[in-house]
Amino acid sequence: MGLIYGTYDAKQDGFVPGGSSLHNTFSAHGPDAKTFEQASNAQLKPAKIEHTLAFMFESRFTYQTTKAAMSSPSLQKDYLECWDGIKKRFK
Repeated sequence: MGLIYGTYDAKQDGFVPGGSSLHNTFSAHGPDAKTFEQASNAQLKPAKIEHTLAFMFESRFTYQTTKAAMSSPSLQKDYLECWDGIKKRFK
């Protein structure tokens, strides 16, 4: 998943233009807890998302990261925490 410009609607905080995330086969992905709550409580009506451009690549193959990627200072080590609020909601 990557963001070219604008705001990515599934991760409005912390996913900046030029940023990307890698979700391997059978790994968790989706909107963060804040976005999930907003969408779950929003009035159901059509909404147009403007001034943003995001992209996604999908593959049935498992991705393999390099040692350089895993040791990069750009690696967001707490990325999984963006779903903590969702886990708590369903316990």
